[in-house]
Order: sequence, then structure tokens, then C-alpha cells
Amino acid sequence: MKQHIDTIPVLDAYRSDCECPLCVLHKKHEEEFVDVFLGASVMEPDRRVEVNEKGFCRRHFKMMFDAGNRLGLALMTDTYMKRTIEKLSQSAKRAAQIGEEEGKKSLIARVGRKNGDIVTVADEVAAMADKCIFCEKLDNTMERYVFTLVYLYKKESDFRDALAKSKGFCLDHYAQVLKAAPEQLSGKDLQAFIDLVTRVEMENLERVEKDLEWFTLKFDYRNKDKPWGNSQDAVERSVNKMRGGAV
Repeated sequence: MKQHIDTIPVLDAYRSDCECPLCVLHKKHEEEFVDVFLGASVMEPDRRVEVNEKGFCRRHFKMMFDAGNRLGLALMTDTYMKRTIEKLSQSAKRAAQIGEEEGKKSLIARVGRKNGDIVTVADEVAAMADKCIFCEKLDNTMERYVFTLVYLYKKESDFRDALAKSKGFCLDHYAQVLKAAPEQLSGKDLQAFIDLVTRVEMENLERVEKDLEWFTLKFDYRNKDKPWGNSQDAVERSVNKMRGGAV
């Protein structure tokens, strides 16, 4: 199987014998991005401009906080907050004006009335809070890996064998792979790919569910002395299968 810089990470992930190779890549790059954003990026003007405009989601703020570089996080968060306050000021003024206008109306005029103006302001504020430069860059990286996965299936028979013997994907990445397949495959090739990944996915969901079921049954006193088999980590694997690398 030919290897180059785009395919090596995907091939390595498939050698790791995991429940979802794409989750392995996601976790790896998520951890790398923490170091990137808290490292030299703190002092890079272009990166700071991006952070100021988009900020971070709750998950990635927490990951960076847990990384322990409080000064680096403080420097980026300070300028991000300044920019947010600047952008928010106009929405805040409009909200105050709407509130003042509502206060002047009679009770009869307010009853049963939906105030679209304040909802619009609220939507603007929610849109500010919904952005995350970390998620954006991570999503772009994962899209490239999904593209590479389908490319490898199309070009490399060895990879088709590896895919057939794999443990499938989490549900999110399974959907992402199905969605990406028509970009490179069509006709019988597309049908064969969909049939393969769907068969692998269903077989492995059922395998993990059986392990999870046995985990629950082991708490029945009648099964106390029976072997655990592969069920001891079934809870973690089930959660990760259903929702990605969550635990």
C-alpha cells in the first residue's frame, strides 16, 4: 500500500484496533490544537484576529483551561472579550431601546404579542456565542481525513481489506463517511462502498451492544462467577460508539 503525508495518519489509525479510527484522529488533533492555540499562536497577530472574531466553544475553552497555561489563555481571552464587548454594544443598545418601548405600552397592547425585534437581537447574541475557531479548524481537518479514507478505499485493495476487518465508526463519523462517499464514488463502486461500511457498522454495533448487555447481566448474582469476557469496558465503548470519543 502506497503511503504519503495525507494517507499515513489514516493508515496508522486503522492499525490501532479501535472502535472508530476517525475518533482516534479527532482526539489526536484536538490535543495538538490545544498546544497550538496556547503556544506561539498567542503572539501571532493573524491568529489573534481569528480568535477575537470567533472565540471558542465551551468544550475547547475547558480543554485549554485544563492544559494549565493560564497566562496564554488569559491573553487570548482578554482580547476576545474586548472584541465581543465591542460587537455586543450595538445589540445591547437596541435591546435597551426595545425594552424601553415595551415599557411604555399598555398592558392590553402587550398581551399575546410576540416581539420579533428582541428575538432578532437575541439571535444575534446567540450567533456570537455559537462560533468556535477551534471547532472550525478541527472540522476542516476531519473532512480531509474522511476524503482520504474514501480515496484509499477507491485506490488501494489493501485498505479495502483493512476497512472490512475494522470495527466500524462512531455514529457521527459513519454518517460523515456515507455523506462524503458520492464525492469520489458512483454507480456500483458507490453501492459496494455503502454496503461494506454499513455491514461493518451494523455488525460492530451489535457486537458492542452484546458486550454491554453482558456487563449488565454480570450484576445478577447468578452470573457472579461467570467470566466478564470483553464486557468490562463495554460502557465506555458503547458511549463512544454512540457519541464519538466522549469518555
